[in-house]
Amino acid sequence: MVVDNLITLSNMELTRFFFAIVLLLISAHSFGYLFQRFKIPKVIGEIVGGLILGPSILGFFFPETYNWIFNAFPSEGKLISVIYWFGLILLMFISGFEIQKSFNSGDKKTIFALLVGATLIPFLAGWFAPNFYDFSPFLGVKNNMLALTIVIAIAVAVTSIPVISRIFMDLKIINTRFAKIVLATATIQDIILWVALAIATGIVSAEAVSTSGIIFTVFITLGFFFVALLLMPKLISFINNLRINVLIKSSVPGYILFICFFFAAIASILNVNIVFGAFLAGILVGRLPNEKFETARTHIKEISLAFFVPIYFAVVGLRLDLIHHFDLMFFLGFLAFTTAFASIGTLIAARLTKNDWLSSFNFAVAMNTRGGPGIVLATIAFDVGIINQTFFMTLVLTAIFTSLLAGYWFNHVLLKGWNLLKN
Repeated sequence: MVVDNLITLSNMELTRFFFAIVLLLISAHSFGYLFQRFKIPKVIGEIVGGLILGPSILGFFFPETYNWIFNAFPSEGKLISVIYWFGLILLMFISGFEIQKSFNSGDKKTIFALLVGATLIPFLAGWFAPNFYDFSPFLGVKNNMLALTIVIAIAVAVTSIPVISRIFMDLKIINTRFAKIVLATATIQDIILWVALAIATGIVSAEAVSTSGIIFTVFITLGFFFVALLLMPKLISFINNLRINVLIKSSVPGYILFICFFFAAIASILNVNIVFGAFLAGILVGRLPNEKFETARTHIKEISLAFFVPIYFAVVGLRLDLIHHFDLMFFLGFLAFTTAFASIGTLIAARLTKNDWLSSFNFAVAMNTRGGPGIVLATIAFDVGIINQTFFMTLVLTAIFTSLLAGYWFNHVLLKGWNLLKN
């Protein structure tokens, strides 16, 4: 039956599907390259590339053309969705590769302070925000206020490792002490927040929400996390050396991808978000020391960033409907709220560790960069029904604006010859 369904697509349906993919790929890479030339994070250009093709631009001015390309037949949306999910899973997988494994022991005090200031304070601000502002109009189809509260808290605290590290690389400051402190802090922070998101998605996946169900979801998520990072490395090392491991002998990249999708599948069975499973798999694979694994990781990353990830971000842009689902006042208020608490928390922490005001402000700008993780948060929360489309757009645009702010600020700091971190 599955095979029959696969071969029922007509030639015209396949033509439109591949035409849509080609347009998304060209638009994502073109705008990504253009934005990168102007020192703007590439991911923002990829989203804009999708936005141009979506209901906000193409669909508004040329609705018939838009519908012919993207709404021609029901199966097309599902096929594009498959590519989109592959992109999201691989994005989180390769993000796991980049997790910082070590940092200067002398900076532990600063990192711990920043972790508290940039994570705990913003998270608590987001957690209590629904007590002072009615977020119920932004609930998704699951109508779960607890899950929405967790998402709001994560949205205030999240920091983008890929975007801020790319900014540091472009400005040639990636090897500075300042950059290493920021990335080490963001690494620990993101792991904590992805656990929180996995709990939120687990709550809405449960058939009935109860106290016992929530506790069970938290237990399963944390259990999966600790088993993946504490026990699985030893098991994977053992499997790597087995003579009967035909897959690793046949194709190392294939074996690494097997680990990725195996973790995603197990996460799905446990009602833990599959993206969280892919992220943990990436951390695990990133620790494999053998040189052949490094080569395979590089190949997988190149293919992912060439095709699947740009398609994912382009589809995010494609889903942004600025005409019908954009609330300007809510966006501006949420942007101000998240920026204020992320910045204030980081400033307090940096000042308590005896950093000067400029260094503290630099930390605040860096930790306020939401980028890719902010966008991933938005798409996951929207796809599982925690938030509606208006809140989805607000989270995506907040991630874009904070990333732009970081890029421009650090470029300005270097042009002025100011210190990133006063020793």
